[in-house]
Amino acid sequence: MGRTKHADLNSLPDRLLTWYERHARDLPWRTGPADRAVGERPDPYRVWLCEIMMQQTTIPHGTPYFFKFTERWPTVEALAAAKDEEVMSAWAGLGYYARARNLLKCAREVAARGGFPETEAELRKLPGVGPYTAGAIASIAFDQVAAAVDGNVDRVFARLLALKGDWAAEKKVIAERVRELVPEERPGEFAEALMDLGATVCTSTKPNCLICPLSELCAARAEGNPERYPIKPAKPEKPVRHGIAYVLHSKGEVLLVRRPDKGLLGGMLALPTGDWVEGDFPETPPPAKADWEEVGEVRHVFTHFALRFRVMRADLARRPKADGQWVNVDAVEGLPSVFAKAFKLAVAGR
Repeated sequence: MGRTKHADLNSLPDRLLTWYERHARDLPWRTGPADRAVGERPDPYRVWLCEIMMQQTTIPHGTPYFFKFTERWPTVEALAAAKDEEVMSAWAGLGYYARARNLLKCAREVAARGGFPETEAELRKLPGVGPYTAGAIASIAFDQVAAAVDGNVDRVFARLLALKGDWAAEKKVIAERVRELVPEERPGEFAEALMDLGATVCTSTKPNCLICPLSELCAARAEGNPERYPIKPAKPEKPVRHGIAYVLHSKGEVLLVRRPDKGLLGGMLALPTGDWVEGDFPETPPPAKADWEEVGEVRHVFTHFALRFRVMRADLARRPKADGQWVNVDAVEGLPSVFAKAFKLAVAGR
């Protein structure tokens, strides 16, 4: 497959940890090198919570949610005792709502067993905990020798090794090499150092090879084109679905509905809507008879498809009988992003 001969990476852990001691990011869920040096240990609850939250989002976007959750539910026992709808509402805006449902399931399972398991294998058995998350918690919270391979780590090693083969196969190569390199001492800091390197130095665009502690080991840098890596297959174009969202207003309140527990945006408060289909906008019956007007369109991208919402609005002097719950317009919160966009569009036009 034209793969570059793998470099000798035996010196990587020492190089990386020396760099990390000086350049570790100061993150609210992290126990930094100086704190670890005096015996402070990471809180498994905070490690787990941040790893679940920061998937598929950025640290600037996710950090306020982390603060909100830890202030409201400071322990896994407190989160386990929370009501489903309260947690789902607090999660709104982070996306990928199955993670929120699994967050609650996991918290309740951990609370019932008296704490987090400490090994990677046992952590994998928890709801919503995959290979990366299990490796991260095991290494960072419990100093277990475990590999935590996320997108940042994939990118770093794809460049270090100049991997040119099938990406699915190369990801297995990366996981194996990382696992071989995890030091028995400081495995958690090794995991965090790799994450930091990928996030701040070996970035997806314009990697800063001049300040990289691993530049002498990097095959992609030796080739002169590190930005070429990782070499991934082209993503297929996402299908577009269409739907209609209804914003029904009466006496200073708006009608909201609770989506079914299972399925996309399960358990979340939402605007009344119908099916989301490919092709033309569907004929979706409104929640009540009214003089509906179209106020615009919003667009949103999910993991597997893009959505175009036609937003309809109506104002009634008398509240009609309709399935759902009435909420003061000024108190509407906790809507998933796509519905928050539609609600904002309708309210702005009033």
